[in-house]
Amino acid sequence: MPGRFGRVLTAMATPFDQDGSLDLDGAQRLAQHLLANGTDALVIAGTTGESPTLTFEERQRLFTAIVEVAGGDRVMAGTSTYSTAESVELSEMAEKAGAGSLLLVTPYYNRPPQAGLIEHFTAIAGSVGLPCMLYNIPSRSACLIEVDTVLRLAEHHNIVAIKDAVGDMAAATRIWRETGGSLELYSGEDKNLLPLLSVGGVGVVSVLSHLVGPDIAELIRAWEAGDTATALRLHAENLDLFEGMFATSSPILLKAALAQLGLPGGPLRPPLVPATPAQEEFVRGLLDRHNVVRPAGLSG
Repeated sequence: MPGRFGRVLTAMATPFDQDGSLDLDGAQRLAQHLLANGTDALVIAGTTGESPTLTFEERQRLFTAIVEVAGGDRVMAGTSTYSTAESVELSEMAEKAGAGSLLLVTPYYNRPPQAGLIEHFTAIAGSVGLPCMLYNIPSRSACLIEVDTVLRLAEHHNIVAIKDAVGDMAAATRIWRETGGSLELYSGEDKNLLPLLSVGGVGVVSVLSHLVGPDIAELIRAWEAGDTATALRLHAENLDLFEGMFATSSPILLKAALAQLGLPGGPLRPPLVPATPAQEEFVRGLLDRHNVVRPAGLSG
């Protein structure tokens, strides 16, 4: 059975106009495209959405615009930063904007101890009436939520899921075992989706669902139905795409792919830079090999 947020959550790119300003019309069109192509819910203002470059006011406008076209239950707002007070303020704003849930990333740069993580996440989760998903990604944040800390946080009534970008299947198994599956496990990396499903995972917060959303949804449904051969085939067929699109800092190659497919995306905000000509050609080759074609009726 799918998790409470569905099987496939897309960590949505944030479209910008050529002058770098927020493209709300493009964001709404991209959201609608994703929801029609394998996505169950949208994660807005996450890493893929270039959240560090978004102002408070831009996040507010973005959350409101996506809720308008998707409905609040299908919108998960990224609201956690390295400041607990700022995270609480962002979370309260997202709730008022109509978001149905929150994604809470580990504080980055200041590297709090485990006791600090408990205080941070507990303060945010207690400030709103929304279900929250923890986001464990030490490769970006230099801060790991240890298994015992995850288990402590899972006791909070609003903390109901975790996005696992650690890739430690033994640790994930312990979380599943000790919570009885009540804290739902979502893969934070497309390439680790199938392994995580095998140890109790229920879905994925995906970047590649921008491109192959129906395949990713089918992979999870096949696994749930006991058709492990189909799940493995889809995993293997898409593995080059799952890995290749992260050959440089994300979402550089994703935005190159969106442009090639005519989907809303636009430029990146500094300090990220556009794909080089060689990277553009690499992306074009990946799309061609995986038969990812320009969708009809939608341009960026």
